[in-house]
Amino acid sequence: MDKKVTSIHITKALSSSMIVDLIDEYPDLEEITCAPSVYKRTSQTYIDALNEVGIDVKKKYEWGAKSKSNGIEFYVVKLSNEGMTARQISQKLDISLNRVYYLLKKGKANFDNRKRKHDHSEIKRLKSEGWSAKEIAEKLDMPIRSVYYILNKK
Repeated sequence: MDKKVTSIHITKALSSSMIVDLIDEYPDLEEITCAPSVYKRTSQTYIDALNEVGIDVKKKYEWGAKSKSNGIEFYVVKLSNEGMTARQISQKLDISLNRVYYLLKKGKANFDNRKRKHDHSEIKRLKSEGWSAKEIAEKLDMPIRSVYYILNKK
């Protein structure tokens, strides 16, 4: 082990044998951190004795998985605001598409992941002008079934 370690985090309550082992293994030890539940289970006598020799025992919250994004969520949101699609962002940053969607949601980005293949307003406008579904499909070079679907959607 590295002898220059000055701080460690423990997950078990301190015992006299554990304290001796820690001091032997880490002679430069200045701080021991542990979860609040571990701190409660540790004898106050041990904590006081460690304080007398210059080692502080502190509560430290280390709950949950750590983020693996490394600040990339801000960059993802920025690219999204610049008009890039989720797929383009995924390819540019070499991360999964699901991760891009997750980071956009986490960053509260105004992102519409339901980009439409066809312009619904254009189709409805042509229909209101009297065009038939077949004529709309031919004009916009799209399947007639898609035209019917869009027109029947409320």
